[in-house]
Amino acid sequence: MNVVIAEPMAQAGIELFQAQEGWNVVVSNPKEYAKHLADADALVVRSAVQVTPAVLAQAPKLRVIGRAGVGVDNVDLPAATAAGVLVMNTPGGNAVSVAEHTIGFMLSMARSIPQASASTKFGKWEKKKFLGNELRGKTLGIAGLGSIGREVVKRAQAFEMHIVASDPYVTPRIAADLGVDLVSLPELYRQSDYITLHVSLTPDTEKLLNADAFAQMKTGVRIVNCARGELIDEAALKAAIESGKVGGACLDVFSKEPTDASYPLFALDAVLATPHIGGSTEEAQEIVGVRIAEQMVEYLQNGIAINAVNMPALSPEQYKAASPFIELAQRLGVFASHLATGNPTTIRLTYSGRIAEMNTSLLRNAGLAGVLGRSTASKANVINAMPIAAERGWNVAEVHDKRSGHIDSIRLEVETDSSVTTVEGAVILGKPRLLQVDGIYCEAALTGHVVCMKNLDVPGVIGHVGSVLGTNRINIANFSLGRRDSGEPLEAIAVVSTDTLVPQNVLDQLMSNPAVKLARAVAISS
Repeated sequence: MNVVIAEPMAQAGIELFQAQEGWNVVVSNPKEYAKHLADADALVVRSAVQVTPAVLAQAPKLRVIGRAGVGVDNVDLPAATAAGVLVMNTPGGNAVSVAEHTIGFMLSMARSIPQASASTKFGKWEKKKFLGNELRGKTLGIAGLGSIGREVVKRAQAFEMHIVASDPYVTPRIAADLGVDLVSLPELYRQSDYITLHVSLTPDTEKLLNADAFAQMKTGVRIVNCARGELIDEAALKAAIESGKVGGACLDVFSKEPTDASYPLFALDAVLATPHIGGSTEEAQEIVGVRIAEQMVEYLQNGIAINAVNMPALSPEQYKAASPFIELAQRLGVFASHLATGNPTTIRLTYSGRIAEMNTSLLRNAGLAGVLGRSTASKANVINAMPIAAERGWNVAEVHDKRSGHIDSIRLEVETDSSVTTVEGAVILGKPRLLQVDGIYCEAALTGHVVCMKNLDVPGVIGHVGSVLGTNRINIANFSLGRRDSGEPLEAIAVVSTDTLVPQNVLDQLMSNPAVKLARAVAISS
């Protein structure tokens, strides 16, 4: 396993990677990391490295990108998803650091600490000029009650502030448990003496604080932004400060990071600015470095994706329960893809028994990846299977059959422009096994090299199979048979496990018997 660390990272995180037996860990930097991408299985970044399609093209073996931090703006998620590369981050790892920075900003505005310090050090003693205000009794409006917003709540409560919050994804009960009044954004604007932003950047939140929002606020309101610069219309903020509507603003982030003192907002005394250091504490960097290393090791060794941002997320407990069925779905997809004829139009998965009550997103993706694996040049996996299927115009359907008494099984159907192929399987003694093919019961292991045959149930077919394979020195490991209960002549299915993959010329020999209607070789990785 080759891990490339492209940016500075906590030593404890590096050591965790190095502790994995047989792993090669390359500690590089943003200028030189690219030369190590060709063999990289994992890439660790922070915010300086831009993971673009060009970068991904240099890393054909890449399986996972770990962002030691929260935002993944520097990673091209659609490109990573298309390449089948998992992207994960560490939300909450720097929550306390950002929350403390937010409180520090509020205290700085309330007591004019930076200005008073500069004045005093300049030789002035302007005691009356810097008469301040207490935070006690003031109303703090928090937009976003995620991990950072909740840490701000804890600290603001220690200052005896009244707290209102707006978050469409939080229930009133959770807000009440936090000691917060949940209100609409307009109401938050109307009530707040201080407003702090802790939401992610989306089309809905871009320029959340604009001229219309400022017009709804109290005169003299103070703004804190340690989240994303694009959340504020900076021209509207400048106008609101100049008019006196906004009494002060503290910014750790900007829509475009300033490179010199000419940035328009810097000319205003009421603006305090820091260079995106809200999460930059020794403690936070230690936490996110160790967490991303732990998450990446867990994924690379056990397939458990924690804090994934471009694939359906399951908890470790959910993944443990679903894992055998994820493998089953993938192998059923591989098997069905070799039997199907024509161009697929619809993939349908039916889950029966207890698994019908699970989050089946990864099962669906695994089944799709199995079907796609035979016909796509790019690697198809649980990360990119849905986008690839969508590109091909496939319909994807899921059915959850929760009726009690049913065996825990997955049925996968591949509908093409000329036929429908159906396979069904279950996990038996921890192993994926085939149960049915096109409605005919035929149990077999879904592993290794397999020949699947459809034939008329007439004498001589089994002997023909043994003779052909024996003549070609192909050893039979297992032979499973099944047939329909009705029809004339009866249709039968044979699933033959062999020690080696059966080549096409041998399949042609099997097909030479008029009773054999189909013979396909399938290789299923174990």
